[in-house]
Amino acid sequence: MLSSQLVIGSAMLAVTVVLHVGGVVLLISGYRYRRDRSGHRETYTRATLLLVGMTLGILLLHTVEIWLWALLYVGLGEFRSLEAALYFSTVTFTTLGYGDLTLDERWRILSSLEAVNGLLLFGISTALLVAVVRRMLTDLSMLEEENATGGSTPDGRKRNDGAP
Repeated sequence: MLSSQLVIGSAMLAVTVVLHVGGVVLLISGYRYRRDRSGHRETYTRATLLLVGMTLGILLLHTVEIWLWALLYVGLGEFRSLEAALYFSTVTFTTLGYGDLTLDERWRILSSLEAVNGLLLFGISTALLVAVVRRMLTDLSMLEEENATGGSTPDGRKRNDGAP
């Protein structure tokens, strides 16, 4: 059964990583589109809305990934109810690992692979949020500097077209 666990677990890792990276690429594309449309001028309101949107998008990705693992467990007959499978998958994916529910010995390696999967995908999500927040802070800092200099760019030129 070890080989079955490794094949199924590796397939789930591949599917969820592709899904997650694809979702992250869409979120980045949306961020860049919004940023280009606003003329690269960030405001606190836009930054807040963007960060909320990014966070909700990431939560949606993680939720779908947890559901995929839960559906796998139900399909393998490890849980009779979807609720129990979702609970187990959420606890495992987030690496809480309470231990009140466990997989049968023949499938227990899958739970370790799901935990590794969750760690990797949360790492990607964290990197995205850090990059976005860093970019926002840079843009907001430039806006504050521009406001402090009366509409000048950081190199002292006057802005007359509203573009950066």
